[in-house]
Amino acid sequence: MITIAIPKGGLLPEAIALLQNVGLDFSDFLDKKNRQLQITDPTGTAKALLVRTHDVPVYVEYGQAQLGFAGYDVLREKKPEVANLLDLKFGGCRLSVAVPQSSPYKNPRQLPPNCRVASKFVNCAKDYFRELDLPIEVIPLHGSVELGPITGMSEAIVDLVSTGNTLRENNLEEIEILFQSTVRLIAHPISYRANRYDIATLVKKIEKNL
Repeated sequence: MITIAIPKGGLLPEAIALLQNVGLDFSDFLDKKNRQLQITDPTGTAKALLVRTHDVPVYVEYGQAQLGFAGYDVLREKKPEVANLLDLKFGGCRLSVAVPQSSPYKNPRQLPPNCRVASKFVNCAKDYFRELDLPIEVIPLHGSVELGPITGMSEAIVDLVSTGNTLRENNLEEIEILFQSTVRLIAHPISYRANRYDIATLVKKIEKNL
């Protein structure tokens, strides 16, 4: 039986809808009364694991799931050993550098050497500024990254942006986009190459429904 790791939160409804279009029903995950973290499809051909967004590639990399729905941002940050199969074209956002609207720095290259940048995406931020040959200190935060500049702890942030409303409400502005992100279909490499549980057929069905 094929196992699929799907993310909790805002991406869940679209992930479930896409799977329903290929004949797999995990809609019980949408029931707020449901506490199950693993559901078997009524056809008995697949099961799904409900996991945190950042944990999807972990379950796939270690073979506990053969397929998963993971944001490109997570894949760039974690660099897991998985096969990136399809762009599922939902969950669109971007990873950006932002500073206070009052900041004199309007381009990342203007940031002073060894300044502090707050981010949940530590590896992405380090990679970006390394490419600019600009030494900076990345402060890892897991909550409201916007508080970094507000409190004076950092000169800038690197964070996901969707509408930009949160930045504007906290008097921050984007000065650079690192990359665009959407949800990707990923696979456990060995299982995919061996076509365990007829993964290729399911992947083709999903591709046809994009």
